[in-house]
Amino acid sequence: MKIEHRAKLENFTVVLHRPHFPENIGSVARACKNMGIKNLVIVDPLDCDLTRILKMATHSSEDIVSDMEVYDNLEDALAPFNYIVGTTARRGSQRRTITNPRKLAQDLINISHNNKIGLLFGPENRGLANRELKYCHSLVTIPTAEFSSLNLAQAVMIILYEIFTASMKPPKEFVPRLATSIELEKMYEHLSHTLAKIHFINPENPEYWMMNIRRFFNRIKLQARDVKVIRGICRQIEWYCEERVERMLKEKLSHQRE
Repeated sequence: MKIEHRAKLENFTVVLHRPHFPENIGSVARACKNMGIKNLVIVDPLDCDLTRILKMATHSSEDIVSDMEVYDNLEDALAPFNYIVGTTARRGSQRRTITNPRKLAQDLINISHNNKIGLLFGPENRGLANRELKYCHSLVTIPTAEFSSLNLAQAVMIILYEIFTASMKPPKEFVPRLATSIELEKMYEHLSHTLAKIHFINPENPEYWMMNIRRFFNRIKLQARDVKVIRGICRQIEWYCEERVERMLKEKLSHQRE
């Protein structure tokens, strides 16, 4: 029986950041094939031996391997995506808003209709660091018993299975196209510069102060037009600051002449 998918599975991409073993890449390709995901991106792999990859991918997943994209750095790899999910087994002050795979899958169904979604997985030995998770709109942890470490392909399969099964349910709401990662990063850079100029954040360590702002905007799910509005406000603030400084200098010179 042919399954009718309510999510646009073609808009999902599995992104493996710095995978160590070619066999894991092959196993992930096979998991993608099982769950109807056609897109696989590899970032800065330690070993990309195609023979070893294909051995684990098997013949059925050769098309996933042949079409997969390889990037040198994570920022370029994530640039096209409108929504990015980071996977983590660790919790901490920088990883507070974490969902589970089933809840995540439900949330992604509607987002997938008009947006490219990246599912980001870290290296086998340590997972994703905070500097990599900063690109993510949401984080997901796979619940386990006492031992939380999962094989990379196992983790991918669990997330994709939840998305696959949830996608058979009808969507609940329309979600418009969201801003891409590159649009957001340019906005955050602009916003950081502006907020430092008006002393809202500490210019000595802007990334630390920007983290709460990133979390705030991630909850809102900004569209491209929202990014334009925010950058427009930044430009207006910068213009006002320059005008005020120039006016103060003129007044100072005028007083000196008097």
